[in-house]
Amino acid sequence: MLLEHMGIVLSMTQLPESEREQVLAVARRARDAAVTLRRLTRNEKDAALEAMADALDARTPEIVAANEADVARAVASGTSPALVDRLTLTPPRVAAIAQALRDVAALPDPVGEVIRGYTLPNGLQVRQVRVPLGVVGMIYEARPNVTVDAAGLCLKSGNAALLRGSSSASASNAALATVMREALSAVGLPVDAIQVVPGDTHESVGHLMTARGLVDVLIPRGGESLIRNVVDNSTVPVIETGVGNCHVYIDKDADIDKAIAILLNSKAQRVSVCNAAETVLVHREIADAFLPRALEALREAGVTIHGDGRFALHATGTGAAFVPVTDDDWAAEYYSLDIAAGIVDDIEEALAHIRRWSSGHTEAIVTDSQSAAQEFIAGVDSAAVMVNASTRFTDGGEFGFGAEIGISTQKLHARGPMGLTELTTTTYVVTGDGHVRT
Repeated sequence: MLLEHMGIVLSMTQLPESEREQVLAVARRARDAAVTLRRLTRNEKDAALEAMADALDARTPEIVAANEADVARAVASGTSPALVDRLTLTPPRVAAIAQALRDVAALPDPVGEVIRGYTLPNGLQVRQVRVPLGVVGMIYEARPNVTVDAAGLCLKSGNAALLRGSSSASASNAALATVMREALSAVGLPVDAIQVVPGDTHESVGHLMTARGLVDVLIPRGGESLIRNVVDNSTVPVIETGVGNCHVYIDKDADIDKAIAILLNSKAQRVSVCNAAETVLVHREIADAFLPRALEALREAGVTIHGDGRFALHATGTGAAFVPVTDDDWAAEYYSLDIAAGIVDDIEEALAHIRRWSSGHTEAIVTDSQSAAQEFIAGVDSAAVMVNASTRFTDGGEFGFGAEIGISTQKLHARGPMGLTELTTTTYVVTGDGHVRT
């Protein structure tokens, strides 16, 4: 088996045995901790989350100092501004991460929820009950907030968390994990409920991916190459998250003021996230009225337009940064102030374009027509569809989940922002009174 990511190709047989044993050791400890976690009450879990949040607030200076070392290395190595932004922790961002833990504590506990229950004709009582997955492994790139979000969501749902962030965030992740583990110890819970997987190279990822029987599920979160390698090479079951090639379609019946605001927010509010828009499609009947104002707004926001021939006619002479669109542009997740743009004849052409190029993350329509909105909803096959709202709302926090562990673009078990319920499975509890089957 090969692990190939970011220019590294390694044979699994070449990996050092000592590192493999280190990874398996933390997985075993996580499995032991999971036995305790699945029996915790909601009050016990919520108290731990509150303690973790308080500790993050109290120790913000040392967390930011550790992060500054990671950021300095990233800048020195020529990392793109968008990825540096993802990596950076400021005191307000740490405060927001801590608050996310408190928000999770305030949510209902999914463990023990009866999804359905009934009594059979023979008197057997059947209940389908939510239970923890067990040990959840996270493999993710330079987003240290994921360290806290994943740990908090796993704890609340009764799961142990194995965290394998990228080496670019190693100091940040270590500091965050240390603070949270010490908070767990202070409230009497097993510190191994939260562990950073050892190893500062991509080699240790391979051991985590093949720890079947110790790790119950893996969730990759990052760029396309990371996700594809985990999906292709893991023997542990994977919940596949996806990249965000998100589209905004401006319908002929759109309110122009709303359309401009939604387009700008979707594209330019924060470019380094997967729910930022990467393509705008404009109905030809509204193009003359919409595009002069939209192009000016995009120009002021510093957005470069990668447009088709019809879009070019409208962009000429406006001062907007414009280059001809390519197939690579239609497929791109830019992570920058760039957007692919085209004019379509009707909603069917827009839907056909989206079906071809979308990553299945989020699509948005701006329209005052209920029939157009319903046609759009029925015609796209993505995890989230926005009607007269920014693509930036596809987010666990915005959906009321407190935080998210990722956004799934697959169709099995979980789809869209994944919160607490997506970190559970179910058990059938069958109660009889001496029943035997004949």
